[in-house]
Amino acid sequence: MGNDDKVRAMSDIDLSHLAKLSKLALTEQEKSTAKADLERIIHMVDQMQAMDTSGVEPLAHPLETTQRLRGDEVTEQGDRARFQQGAPATENGLYLVPRVVE
Repeated sequence: MGNDDKVRAMSDIDLSHLAKLSKLALTEQEKSTAKADLERIIHMVDQMQAMDTSGVEPLAHPLETTQRLRGDEVTEQGDRARFQQGAPATENGLYLVPRVVE
C-alpha cells in the first residue's frame, strides 16, 4: 500500500457508519475528534508494520523474567476411605453409580 493509498484509506473512514454499528451517538465535534484519533492510530500501525522484524524471536512475555514455580512434589496423601465414607455405594475403592445408558 503506497502513501497515496494510506491517505485515501484514512479519508474513507465512515465515522457515521462506525458509530451506528457501535450504537454510539456522536456529536460533530466528537466525530471530528474520533476521526483524528483513528487516523493517528492507523498511522502508528503503518509505522509499526514498516519495521523490519526479520530475525526477531517472538516473545512469550514482554519482560525477560521467569515464573517462580514450586517443586513438583506430592505434599498431601489422599485418604480414599475417608472420602468414600459419604458415598452411597463403593466397591474396591471405586464409586458405584446407577446405570444411565441401556
